[in-house]
Amino acid sequence: MRDKKTEEGLTRRYRKLASRLAATGPIIQGTITRRVITKNRGESGERENNYGPYYQWTFKSAGKTVTVNLSAKQAKLFQKAIENNQKLEKTLSAMRRLSRQLCEASAEGVKRRMRAKSDQTALS
Repeated sequence: MRDKKTEEGLTRRYRKLASRLAATGPIIQGTITRRVITKNRGESGERENNYGPYYQWTFKSAGKTVTVNLSAKQAKLFQKAIENNQKLEKTLSAMRRLSRQLCEASAEGVKRRMRAKSDQTALS
């Protein structure tokens, strides 16, 4: 049986999620890693030199891992785009869940038949 109130509520929640998608900025997949290289000057380990920080973006392309070096400014932009992608995936997951509920609430499903008593006792 269709529940109009449930259907309207689900539709409203779905539209709210869809509006989030429209407001999403640039999206990319991957990971940003900050690296610092530390070197000792001598055998006695007198003084350490630090090189960096260096930023690397790692992602998959055609089944292969790709690493790209980034400037600090690029790293901030790319990190924001990665966070946008994570929000997008979470929103899409919620939209899929709501879509299923909405489809189930919008149309009557197949009625289940009652099992005969002889079927129930035969399984015991």
